[in-house]
Amino acid sequence: MASVFENFQPLAAIATTPTGAQILQPLCQTTGATLWVPNSLSTLEQVAVYKGSLKDHIASLWPNHRALVFCLAAGAAVRLIAPLLTDKSSDPAVVVVDQGGGFVISLCSGHQGGADQLTRLIASQLDSTPILTGAAADLGLPGVDVLGIPFGWYRGKGDWTRVSAVVARGEIVQVIQEAGSTLWQAHLRDGHPFYFGFPEDSATSESESISPKARIWISPTHQQFSPESDLPNVQWYPRVMWVGIGCERGTSKQLIEMAIRQTCEGYGLSENAIAGIATIDRKADEVGIVQLCQERHWPLRTFPADVLRSVTVPNPSDVVAAEVGTPSVAEAAALCGARGLKVSKLFAKRGLLAKVSKLKVEGSNLQATNLQATNLQPLLVPKQIVKSANQPGAVTVAIAQSPVEYTGRMGKLLLVGIGPGNLDQITPAAKTAISSADAVIGYSLYINLISTLRRPGQIIEALPITQETQRAKRAIELAEWGLTVAVVSSGDCGIYGMAGLVLEELRSRGWDGKTPQVQVFPGITALQAAASRVGAPLMHDFCAISLSDLLTPWPVIEKRLEASAAADFVTALYNPRSRNRTEQIAIAQRIFLKHRKPDTPVAIVVSAYRDDENITLTTLDKMLEIPIDMLTMVLIGNQSTDIHQDWMITPRGYQI
Repeated sequence: MASVFENFQPLAAIATTPTGAQILQPLCQTTGATLWVPNSLSTLEQVAVYKGSLKDHIASLWPNHRALVFCLAAGAAVRLIAPLLTDKSSDPAVVVVDQGGGFVISLCSGHQGGADQLTRLIASQLDSTPILTGAAADLGLPGVDVLGIPFGWYRGKGDWTRVSAVVARGEIVQVIQEAGSTLWQAHLRDGHPFYFGFPEDSATSESESISPKARIWISPTHQQFSPESDLPNVQWYPRVMWVGIGCERGTSKQLIEMAIRQTCEGYGLSENAIAGIATIDRKADEVGIVQLCQERHWPLRTFPADVLRSVTVPNPSDVVAAEVGTPSVAEAAALCGARGLKVSKLFAKRGLLAKVSKLKVEGSNLQATNLQATNLQPLLVPKQIVKSANQPGAVTVAIAQSPVEYTGRMGKLLLVGIGPGNLDQITPAAKTAISSADAVIGYSLYINLISTLRRPGQIIEALPITQETQRAKRAIELAEWGLTVAVVSSGDCGIYGMAGLVLEELRSRGWDGKTPQVQVFPGITALQAAASRVGAPLMHDFCAISLSDLLTPWPVIEKRLEASAAADFVTALYNPRSRNRTEQIAIAQRIFLKHRKPDTPVAIVVSAYRDDENITLTTLDKMLEIPIDMLTMVLIGNQSTDIHQDWMITPRGYQI
């Protein structure tokens, strides 16, 4: 669970009373936060004790912590942090938990610092009510200053405060998106204030009447905003530009950096939109290139000469071909990097050389409908040769644009069991995982059941019940791209749920067990939920058998039914009957009647803990008289199971 909170590390929690410490201690154990208390509470376990005044201690924590969580009066927290506040883009997130533990308040740095998100996560852990006072949260919209964060976009300059205010007033905001994923657009609530495109591009009377009050640019092109403009502007830079580099051996980092800067400036492009550097494999150890990539956290993709030679470029060179075996390095490498061709070496974001691999980066996996541009782009910048009188060597630069941005993030797969569906039956860890995810994927019914856990800006993809494989593949694609993806299943995700399918699909792709990261969040499975509604039928040995033969041959299922019935297991039957599969439950009944008495207790539980729940206690010989469908759990008792006052009990053997 600590990984869900890793974006807020280091995280400090502060309590000044025993009650506050009691509330925050479990949270700190879950999140990995340090719990600070005064000397008067030093006898408590797993706490850190601060000396002197709390005001001075908070001042010491402020510059080196991503988030602070207080359990004390909001007014006291305000007075403590007021002298320390500088700018919402750099201040840590500040969250306050009330002394009763019933409310969690996002106090400071709600968007850019992540306090709103941290508030939701903590509220899920404490089963509390999150209090978010920002206008975007109230409107059910992502903040304009955070909407690009899941995709690794760089937030540029602009009047973010005024643009946010326009959104808060519900006035029209024009969005000009020239690059990057449009997934965020597809998951806006109805009636949002964003207008996409240029009104003048259309001749309809409706478009001509559009008069935006603010503008958002999403583009690798650097926009110049006038501070005197009545129309506030902001810009996001998707990291879509792959910079192809060719250089003489020994060229300095400074000259390479200058060449890139001059090229970007000359073509009106922003260095903030650079995804990475691409070059020929013989330059993988070029010191200047390596140093630059490490400093700027740019991945380095290198390609062998035969791959580069196969790429058609506008400016091939016979001289270069004679020298390195390909008529183009910079232009061809830029195109290869942008098109996601095979990579021979890759630098990780932190500048560490990853294992040599044959990674295949396929932007097409993200589905054409989710991309701003689906066709391969030509070069944004043909090769430019840059030299300097003060620096030895020479650099060739070319730039190509990828249809898919580089996120620079480690993707995660959160495999979540949501229990029977009632929010009270979902574990705090599962709620936290769902709230933390960039994307939530699942069967439409399950997505609807957790609608109140979703937050503005999340990507929500609901697929039909028969498309489990498509769900798994889609989740993996998004996670490999760098998103945190929650895959939800009813019950426990590892019992007839999506966890096994996702892991199988990862294995088939040669998953290394680390990237993307995987975490499993168990839930109350259907047999547990059904059993709890009728008593204690599972107190002795039991088993679960699915009667669906879509994935398991019926002879195998029948063999398992025979074994369970003969061995006197209490048996839970999943998927007992569907619209087209009606005979299997009757066969199961006949098998059990061969081994058990006709009056053996049977519980038939439909939609446990949901609004349409229906519970029937009957017997083995009469069970088919009760309506049974795919939302039904059938619990067949063993020879000792009995019914007492409408409670189903299977003795464990304590009372003899």
